Amino acid sequence: MTIELASVEIKQKPWGSTNLLPWNGTSTDGAPVGELWFQRADTAAPDTALLLKLLFTTEPLSIQVHPDDAFARSIGLANGKTEAWYILSAGPDARIALGLKHTLSSLELRSAIADGSIVDMVQWYPARAGDVVYVPAGTIHSVGAGIVLAEVQQRSDATFRLFDYGRQRELHIDNAVVAAIAGPAKRPSTPMQFDEARKAVVVDAHFVLEQIEFLPGSVWTIEVQKEAWLLAISGSAQIGSVKVAPGEAIFVEGDRADIQVGDRGLKTLLAYIGPHVDPWALKQRCDNVGRHSSPAPLIAAVSENFLPKAPEVQT
Repeated sequence: MTIELASVEIKQKPWGSTNLLPWNGTSTDGAPVGELWFQRADTAAPDTALLLKLLFTTEPLSIQVHPDDAFARSIGLANGKTEAWYILSAGPDARIALGLKHTLSSLELRSAIADGSIVDMVQWYPARAGDVVYVPAGTIHSVGAGIVLAEVQQRSDATFRLFDYGRQRELHIDNAVVAAIAGPAKRPSTPMQFDEARKAVVVDAHFVLEQIEFLPGSVWTIEVQKEAWLLAISGSAQIGSVKVAPGEAIFVEGDRADIQVGDRGLKTLLAYIGPHVDPWALKQRCDNVGRHSSPAPLIAAVSENFLPKAPEVQT
């Protein structure tokens, strides 16, 4: 039974940032930090199935693809890597790449990687704060400059680079061609609204990602049997004996705790093991006038910030 404030592991990346504020106050000593990995505070604990990260970009990431479970296991890895992003902030010209403009054969994809023309074949979309991006394994993708995002993923670091903007890192042509679905991105599933507070924005075989907005002063109970991660985006709360502020994450497994929401409310992401949504993972104990409530039935709802949207106009 576990409720703990997650520790943070710093990952330096050539496309990262030296300014992690307001999400993290760690000094980078002038070295670009690309990722912050949230880890179990108990270093002796087994690895979790999910990995929660924050990403900071001042340059575009490589154009890349992740393997699915079957291909990953065929090359000796434990599992593949499906992921989802929540855009925390984005510059005015920020964009993300998701899928290709049109379908390529394996031979065409191999040739495009080899000569670098793949950079002109990916489909770019404008990015803005609050966007949710689903990236199933096999999707060719990238993240542009000027973005801070939260990512939940299968725990894997399997990344096959197709193009790296001249950074002289290794490309992975053979594995990328096998792993990639060389065409437009798959359309995401429709988000599901639990109630006014909770929305399941990604429902995948590997994880569920919820977007939650708790009202100021409200009191909730979180109760999960399998692992779950809760990332604070704005506001504050006390979860059991742990206080949480923006940029901090809580790990919960096989436990329950009260959530005392602060006077500025609390906006969070909640990620837990899929494939099924869990409407009872969070229950409001009472509203602001003391009446007890329970989750409403799931209602399908489309989020206006749910990518992909219309692509950028190419000029």
